[in-house]
Amino acid sequence: MKEIGAADSSQHSALSTQHFDAVVRVSQFVKRYKKQTGVDGVDLEVRRGEIYGLIGPDGSGKSSLMKAIAGVLTYDGGSVEVLGTVVDSERAAERVKQRIGFLPQGLGLNLYPDLSVEENIDFFAQLRLVPDRDLIERKTRLLAMTRLEKFRDRAMKNLSGGMKQKLGLICTLIHEPELAILDEPTTGVDPVSRRDFWSILAALIQEKGMTALVSTAYMDEAARFHRLSFLSSGKVLASGTPTEVQALASGSIVTFEATPQLDAIARLKTRYKQVEALGPLLRVFTEETVRAAAIQSLTSSLGAIKPVQLRVDEPELEDVFVALLLRQGEQPTAIEMPPAAPLTSNDALAIEAKGLIREFGDFRAVDRVSFQVKSGQIFGLLGANGAGKTTVIKMLTGIMPQTGGEGWVAGADMKTAGGVIKQRIGYMSQAFSLYLDLTVEENIRLFAGIYGLDRPATITRLEWILSMAGLKGYESSLTSRLPMGVRQRLALGCALVHQPRVLFLDEPTSGVDPIGRRHFWDILSRLAREEGVAILITTHYMSEAEHCDNLALMYAGRIVAEGSPAEMKQQVEKEAGQLIEVATDQPGLALGRVTAAGFVAAALFGTKIHLFSTDPVQDEVRIRQSLISVGIDVHAIAVRPLSLEDVFVQRVMALEQQGRETPKGVAA
Repeated sequence: MKEIGAADSSQHSALSTQHFDAVVRVSQFVKRYKKQTGVDGVDLEVRRGEIYGLIGPDGSGKSSLMKAIAGVLTYDGGSVEVLGTVVDSERAAERVKQRIGFLPQGLGLNLYPDLSVEENIDFFAQLRLVPDRDLIERKTRLLAMTRLEKFRDRAMKNLSGGMKQKLGLICTLIHEPELAILDEPTTGVDPVSRRDFWSILAALIQEKGMTALVSTAYMDEAARFHRLSFLSSGKVLASGTPTEVQALASGSIVTFEATPQLDAIARLKTRYKQVEALGPLLRVFTEETVRAAAIQSLTSSLGAIKPVQLRVDEPELEDVFVALLLRQGEQPTAIEMPPAAPLTSNDALAIEAKGLIREFGDFRAVDRVSFQVKSGQIFGLLGANGAGKTTVIKMLTGIMPQTGGEGWVAGADMKTAGGVIKQRIGYMSQAFSLYLDLTVEENIRLFAGIYGLDRPATITRLEWILSMAGLKGYESSLTSRLPMGVRQRLALGCALVHQPRVLFLDEPTSGVDPIGRRHFWDILSRLAREEGVAILITTHYMSEAEHCDNLALMYAGRIVAEGSPAEMKQQVEKEAGQLIEVATDQPGLALGRVTAAGFVAAALFGTKIHLFSTDPVQDEVRIRQSLISVGIDVHAIAVRPLSLEDVFVQRVMALEQQGRETPKGVAA
């Protein structure tokens, strides 16, 4: 894969010389909020025709910077130039607003809930003075690209999260702006909708010459940008092409199995700063770049514990970002978890769903769902927005009655033992579940009281939560003033305050920084392995799903695939083939040629093309011939390891292609 990296660098160099004129220039930008500095001395240049990425967790300064560039936020220092105009006043901002499109952060926040899909589009078109003849053509095209054609008459408030975000994108781009400013457009959106979004954006930039500035908290999206800046605590930690940034922390990723796992982790952490448990696997970042040296240093660290099924890969961009953060001294706080009362047997069933059904009027949101979760197991429930995941959790926790089927949680029947279940479980909902007008400490004490903890136990758990969630120094802060990532960690702490036997987590790490998310998963792994806690989790971070022991994929209210991450990947490779990555000098044009050659599921992944192949050797010849014949230079073609996002997208798109009807209602 190194040759692709080299090609990628040369490609971006060509882009730099080709699009030398800057659409956005930011110099020494400063934004303060009272005594707190949100952005501190940021420099940025976005060139015409590129997708520029701002990457970082909540509170890193992305939104403040984007709002200033969009002309909707004042700033305290430096300069901001957009499309040749210095944006330093409301009058200056008005001069460029017609030439830009701005999508604010949050699902559907720029839309009108009671208007239909088509009414929202028409309203924004009228605001932007789009001629009727142009509106008809653009609307038809954008609805087709987003697969929202058959939902023209549906009210925005009844759309799933992914559909809301795609409608928001249409309304932002309906006047064909020169610059699109998109603030976390894929946060809270399922992988299929995320891939749709990137395909739409790439096509518009290719065909319309648009420029895009896009922010994201998803580290795996970094590879999709032409160039990027990684922000941390209001400052730029690294900038450049993905290849240039990746070179800032060279090394290797070693993945393997080792037993006993917890002992192996303890030994590895004495030498390595990045050690993750991915179900039965361990994943370690080492600064060794030579495969043999990486394996030798790891083996010596493990001592008598013998690693098996070793694999060595290049680091992902998230590994690089974490390495850079660790160099700056940002490290998770070490924790000491008090022992919980373990369940009697590690093979005991902690959660069982049997034929669960939930109907809303004529719409069946959950359709005969069955699965089991054992004590000490991490179980991932995956699915697109509206698949029914949250509805399943609400039924199992007693929040919502089922229409049919049965369920047991922590030994209690969910039909008759709602109060007992609530005492035995922890639940962190997708919606924010804390009291915003209370301080951090007051929230923790409140939840401790709700669960009946006495004063000594409350004090013990309070200290544990403050350490685990990185909340030291926030004790007296109002919850409403916390960054979203910090709020999520507080919500996790409150869900764990009574040391539950079963933990339900619904999209728990949205907006949390990479180190925080890894620290979060370290906690979950220890809860499961050391204390026998059963954990059921939903997530849109497909990299996080790798941590699960078993997964179930939901589609249209049903479970359509189930197994361990490795088993699900093997099944997709058996059915669809291996994942091929193609790097060229003209990726947009190359995608059209590859699709025409018969690879209908091919998709742009940043500046590269991803596709499935059942015969990689023969298909490489076909692809090269197809591209070279029209003057497209092929830099490299290589087989890549399959990710769970690839599994998710392949499964869901295959079901859609089979002609299964899209649900006419929306599950939560």
